Amino acid sequence: MKMKQFWRSRLGRGLAAGSVVLGLAAGFAGAARAAGEDKVPQTPIYDTSADGKKQVAAALVEAKAGHKRVLIQFGANWCIWCHRLHTLFQSDAAVAAELKQDYVLVLVDVDRSHNQGLVDKYQAQKLGLPSLVVLDEAGKHLKTQETGALEEGKDHHSPAKVLAFLREFAPKH
Repeated sequence: MKMKQFWRSRLGRGLAAGSVVLGLAAGFAGAARAAGEDKVPQTPIYDTSADGKKQVAAALVEAKAGHKRVLIQFGANWCIWCHRLHTLFQSDAAVAAELKQDYVLVLVDVDRSHNQGLVDKYQAQKLGLPSLVVLDEAGKHLKTQETGALEEGKDHHSPAKVLAFLREFAPKH
């Protein structure tokens, strides 16, 4: 009888200690999310009802008129890295200027296999999100790029790497 009480006592203390550790871990994770480190912005950047083929076709018309490239960003509204890259496109002056001068940007939603035909066509299915595709003004596929190679650290894309990528495929004026 004493042995059962001993193990119940030990088990109870172990569970209590485990609960404390789990509670602390959850608290730290919650604090990080509250600080905005892992929080996906609530403003959607992808039109979940848009036909990606039509988006790309319209971008090609604009690219041809302006002698630009088309940059397709495949992603989803729940994807924090998609939001981070989109934010960099807008907030970094050099990246924003390069995009404005040489590219027509198209954000194509691929959540739940939406626009799967385009993903397959440009071989972006195994790259993760976001992934980038560069087309010339005639629609010729120049590059499909997984964006992990453009990251720096654990929470952002490198402006220098993104800018180098954009300049590598920019049209020669």
